[in-house]
Amino acid sequence: MSPVASPSHARLALIALLVGGIAIGGSPIFVRFSEVGPMATAFWRVALALVPFFIVSRALPQADERPSGLRDRLFLFLPGIFLAADLGSWHLSLHMTSVANATLFANVAPVFVTLGSWLLFRTTITPVFLAGLALALIGVVVLKGGPAALGGGQMAGDATAVVAAMFYAGYMLSIGHLRARFSTSRIMVWTTFAAMTCMLPVAFFLEADLVPATLFGWGMLLGLALISHVGGQGLVTYALAYLPTAFSSLTLLLQPVVAALLAWLLLGEPVGLMQAIGGVIVLFGILVARRG
Repeated sequence: MSPVASPSHARLALIALLVGGIAIGGSPIFVRFSEVGPMATAFWRVALALVPFFIVSRALPQADERPSGLRDRLFLFLPGIFLAADLGSWHLSLHMTSVANATLFANVAPVFVTLGSWLLFRTTITPVFLAGLALALIGVVVLKGGPAALGGGQMAGDATAVVAAMFYAGYMLSIGHLRARFSTSRIMVWTTFAAMTCMLPVAFFLEADLVPATLFGWGMLLGLALISHVGGQGLVTYALAYLPTAFSSLTLLLQPVVAALLAWLLLGEPVGLMQAIGGVIVLFGILVARRG
């Protein structure tokens, strides 16, 4: 993160962070309607996103540093490796445990980001921030139906979802570290290319169908790539230059709220009182964490 951020930059970054979190929150809808398997969907998500990121990086002047050696290039590849591992673990957990459990345990990533920020970068974590984080996590549990709704999972699947959360934390921490030196477009090109390279052999060997059969299927993959990855991850990466990584990771907790709203609007899935209360608690927790 930049050592000094003007108030205008901080406000713009906060808006980008929230919009990016909302865009990423729509990804379950695209994944649900995808005509190919989960690993192939993850591959196309990053493969199709690489094109606009590359075009933007070539069209805009680059005022940041250029990678100067093997060490810089490895660090630029690292977030993509974490992202590929996160996507693979997350999709795998959905087939090993209940959707409620997989979603909840994957959303504990902010806990690992906060711990990693403190251990690796000695970031000061205030009690107010920890209170906001706890509130937001409680809100996610309520949103998913409370503790009683988590009893149908399998331990191996739950553990896989926690591993996915760890990989996403690694992704966020490494991106936050890189933003001190490199631009959003440069980071996203390297990161997306690395994730695509990692996901291709996984999808090739594990999926029967790699290519959608209809234009609708391609539309879902394009929506996932352009809205959730280019828009969502791109805006979050931009914001990480001006906002703390631990706070930025809380946008992950917006995703189940957005997913529930989209499922209600597009799929007709009901939103009950408990889900509404959980969503409000999540938002309140993020506001509290922002003050910390």
